[in-house]
Parts: sequence; C-alpha cells; structure tokens
Amino acid sequence: MSENHIDAAEYRTVLGRYPTGVTLVSAIDDDGPFAMVIGSFGSVSLDPPLVQFMPGRQSETWKRIHATGNYCVNILGENQLDLSNSFFNKEVDPFEAIDWAAGPTGSPIIAGCVAWIDCSIEAIHEAGDHYIVVGAVEAMGEGTPGSKPLLFLGGAYGSFGTLPEN
Repeated sequence: MSENHIDAAEYRTVLGRYPTGVTLVSAIDDDGPFAMVIGSFGSVSLDPPLVQFMPGRQSETWKRIHATGNYCVNILGENQLDLSNSFFNKEVDPFEAIDWAAGPTGSPIIAGCVAWIDCSIEAIHEAGDHYIVVGAVEAMGEGTPGSKPLLFLGGAYGSFGTLPEN
C-alpha cells in the first residue's frame, strides 16, 4: 500500500500508548439491528456539530451502515466490556440479548451506555486501509447518569479510577 519503512508492530505499540474510548456504532436495516465496535471515534466540529469514526475498508458491517445512511455512536460504560466482546462473535446475534431502543434516525441506542450520538452520514473519505466517516449529529443524549466510560489502552480495557472534577 505504501512505501514507507514504518514497522507495523512498532506502529501498533506506539499508538497503543494513547487511550481511546470504546464505542458501538449501530444501525438498522431490513435484516434488523447490527453494530460494530469502534475505538477510532471523535469530535470534528461544534458548528455544525460533526463527529467521525474510522471503519476498515473491508468491513461488511461498515458496508451495511453505509447503505442505511444513518448510525448511532454508543459510548460504552466500564461495565459493558462483555457486551463489546459479544459483537466479535459472528455466530450469535448480540441484539437478541441486550436492551435497546430506536433513536431518532432509527439506529439502536444501547441501554446502559454512557452517552449516544445519532448521526446521518455527511461525508466519507478514503484513508489508507480505512475510511474516515463524518457524521452530522441529528440527536444525542446522556445514558446512565454518573457512569464511567470503558477505555482501551495498550491492549487492555479499563476505566478512570477517579473522574476529574468539572
């Protein structure tokens, strides 16, 4: 793909030193609700309100999300690691075992999440082996009051020990 000389293992190790939140990007189509686990999520703009996430270009789940034109970013809480892991098992539909409600775009809002952001796809940019998907925020809300986000750092999951004061 590229002719640089960056070692892939070193790249993962170095970037693994940066903590990320864990999200489920969900959508719904004629086959029902579905989602993918995403750590590469962030804010783009306040005015207009835009967010982004970066799915792999080969992802079948991304192709389904793209076809719907809408998605919801569910920011997972520290107690939702098992829920997150359930989306890696392609043999079982995790939505059969969880509570969720349709957001304004119809995309699933996962019960117990820290917060949710319901979006329509605004733009898609190719970036190496991923896409950068920019979403226009249609609606958003806080989930479980006082909950802490699930974090990923250096190949391990955790959360804040003590949340900083506002």
